[in-house]
Amino acid sequence: MEASFDVGSRLRQLRLAAGLCLLLLALNLWLNPARFAPASLGATLGLAAPLILAACASLPPILSGRGGIDLSVGPLMGLVNVVVVRWLVEGLGWTSPFVVVPAALAMGLVSGALNGWIAVFVRIQPIIATLGTSLLYTGLALTISPSPAGTAPVWLKSLAGTWSWLPILAVAAAWLLLKRRPYYEQLMAVGSDDRAAYTAGVPVTLIRFVAYVLAGLFAAIGGLSLTALIGSADANVAANLTLLAISAVALGGVSLAGGSGGLAAAMLGAVAIFLLQAALTFFNVSTFLLQIAYGLV
Repeated sequence: MEASFDVGSRLRQLRLAAGLCLLLLALNLWLNPARFAPASLGATLGLAAPLILAACASLPPILSGRGGIDLSVGPLMGLVNVVVVRWLVEGLGWTSPFVVVPAALAMGLVSGALNGWIAVFVRIQPIIATLGTSLLYTGLALTISPSPAGTAPVWLKSLAGTWSWLPILAVAAAWLLLKRRPYYEQLMAVGSDDRAAYTAGVPVTLIRFVAYVLAGLFAAIGGLSLTALIGSADANVAANLTLLAISAVALGGVSLAGGSGGLAAAMLGAVAIFLLQAALTFFNVSTFLLQIAYGLV
């Protein structure tokens, strides 16, 4: 009975997010049809991509349960941004995507493994563990680039235009592959009831650790998308992405208690928040009122 009630509740929440998306899309089409015209869809998706990818990165730890909220997603995206532009491109002269992309993904994997080790093996509360790493990443990013500087390679900037769909497609494809593996069912089982999963022979510790590694990997892809959007290094640009991403996950109907929800729901919530932002920005609403709107939603 409880399971059916929870599923019904999540479906209602998903329908609410979908309805909000349609309403906000209609409003945006009326206010600014040029932005959502077919010729502009690449650039518009490029604007939304960092938030969508941040929501995707926040999803796996949340699904793993036990308060698995990763506060380091936004700061990690900012750190990837400044490392790629200031160190790899400007410092070392590495501009090839065959070098930059693997380096960024490696950063994400290392970060995710660090978060997973602290939260899962050391057993510090995830919100505290990732708060520590978020402060670490923010400090490192500001040390590397105290002010906006540098220029991203042309191929990377294209990820905010013609090829803006590519990072989102990469994350979606990775998630679909995971859903075809036993790991996905084990992740949902651990998030729903880790004791029952452990009794059934599921390696609970490993499943949760991998969830944080996935979060780091997806956040690194988001960092590349963010770099494409701003075209330079800016340590402060990702400051608000973490909480917006978590809000998007919740708005999409994903249970913050774990074990219920999916990638499509997280993306839908992120799109809803982006469309809200686009509509309010059209009226030149101040940043402070934007924060109030986010909180109300």
